[in-house]
Amino acid sequence: MPSLPQAETIMPNRPQNRLQQLHDAGQSIWLDYIDRTMLQNGELERRIREDALTGMTSNPTIFEKALAEGSAYDEQLASLAAEGNGDVAAMFEAIETDDVRAACDIFRPVYAGTHGEDGYVSIEVSPQLAHDADGTVVEALRLWHIVDRPNVMVKVPGTAAGAVAIRRLIAAGVNVNVTLLFSLDAYARVIDAYQGGLGDRLAAGAPIAAVASVASFFVSRVDSEIDKQLDALGGAAAHLKGRAAIANAKIAYALFRQRFAGPAWNGLARQGGRVQRPLWASTSTKNPRYRDVMYVEELIGPDTVNTLPPATLEAFRDHGVATRTVDSGTDAARHSIEELAAAGIVLSRVTDGLLTDGIASFQKSFDTLLAGLARKTQAVAIR
Repeated sequence: MPSLPQAETIMPNRPQNRLQQLHDAGQSIWLDYIDRTMLQNGELERRIREDALTGMTSNPTIFEKALAEGSAYDEQLASLAAEGNGDVAAMFEAIETDDVRAACDIFRPVYAGTHGEDGYVSIEVSPQLAHDADGTVVEALRLWHIVDRPNVMVKVPGTAAGAVAIRRLIAAGVNVNVTLLFSLDAYARVIDAYQGGLGDRLAAGAPIAAVASVASFFVSRVDSEIDKQLDALGGAAAHLKGRAAIANAKIAYALFRQRFAGPAWNGLARQGGRVQRPLWASTSTKNPRYRDVMYVEELIGPDTVNTLPPATLEAFRDHGVATRTVDSGTDAARHSIEELAAAGIVLSRVTDGLLTDGIASFQKSFDTLLAGLARKTQAVAIR
């Protein structure tokens, strides 16, 4: 891994907006949202041009919201219904892959201009496959070929089965966005899977320079859960509220720096291997008493990505401070986790529960999405 510059604050009198300053600090800004309207009315191109936006993520919850609002999808729904396609899952896949393909095309100049470092759009395998490695590989390959763009990333959950699938997909040359990472153990397993997949690909005589991956480490949900437990404990533990999520992420970044260095990694890097960048997900602030951009400001630094929902992106544009912070206070972060353990809160139990809840939440959104799509298709057909 190349050496990184010393910590610095981006000067506030620079002409760029704060999102450009964040990009200048070494962090890629991806939008945690997609809908057809922004793909068609020039809004996404404007954000790329003015806000240094370099990527986009999607998931069932995001598509559920996009499909529920407005009429942007009505024409395609009517056409699919007229073709006699009554399978709502197949209809959703047609809509989803069309949107992701269009977004990939809009981000293609970013992908080319950064030589494949950025410009990616993510599409997610079904949450039903979270514990099915074979099924995940089959669906991921199918989505990869349907979208048929070099800058698509297939999202795979960071479960034990997911790690098995990730290694196989990387070896097959598929870009992977590993999602729903909460724990350091799961993250370490994913790093092993990524590096192992690159090694497998090299051993098969295939190039690795065009293969990319990010590891989506979820942030604010950790505080949401731990703060509830701290409230129940009360007393002296109250000062730990709002500290666990950022501490956990800072330790994850330290692990990233450690594992993407040294002889083993350098051998892959010499063959063109790219680092698997940490992507900070769930960075909107859930607790209104906390600063609304705290999960952005406290995790800024080189070789990272932050996927921002629209409200958080706008908040950072308005008042965010772009200072390198991700690798400062790592010892204090470890101490915070030790204090939590001393108070009776074991982080691994919390993160295991959050993974289970995250999979269940995405499955619920997927089921709700399909039910809503069926209703909307009927309404469109009646008109």
